[in-house]
Amino acid sequence: MNFRIRIAGNDDAAAIARVQVESWKTTYAGIVPGAYLASMSMDAAAVRWREQFAGSASTVLVAEDESSIFGFIGGGKLRKPIADYDGEIYAIYLMQDRQRRGVGRALTTALANALRSEGLASMIVWVLRENPAVGFYRRLGAVPIAEANIEIGGAMLEELALGWLSLDAFLDGSKDLTGAA
Repeated sequence: MNFRIRIAGNDDAAAIARVQVESWKTTYAGIVPGAYLASMSMDAAAVRWREQFAGSASTVLVAEDESSIFGFIGGGKLRKPIADYDGEIYAIYLMQDRQRRGVGRALTTALANALRSEGLASMIVWVLRENPAVGFYRRLGAVPIAEANIEIGGAMLEELALGWLSLDAFLDGSKDLTGAA
């Protein structure tokens, strides 16, 4: 599978919103209340992404092929202090038909490189406990560091924080992840 990863910009807001909304609907079906998933709007999400590009210091990267953007990752400085961590993956989503092809790993590696270049040394990600991606993060070497509850669509759900205490160690083990298959 050939794809490239690049820095996202305002012109990518609608495509990122499409990936986010469609990914939520496939990944969180049966986890997040159906009414909440049905209410998600690509137009509203695109507006939020445009606002984020206008006023945020976060890094957003997209994965694309010749036809479209099919995945993204965003992250930056840790938003809420936790242990000895300083960086965070804020969101990572891939279209369901592009999962399990190395794209998520390549996006995570690209963000880890970006965070390290910003002077950050570690990284966490918050993920719903029932999300199948928990296994993905664990295979990349993340370890559980915290738990919390989060309300989504009127339901209380369990969330896990998984972390990599050393971006250097993570990246040393990921040198072959270039984004090309």
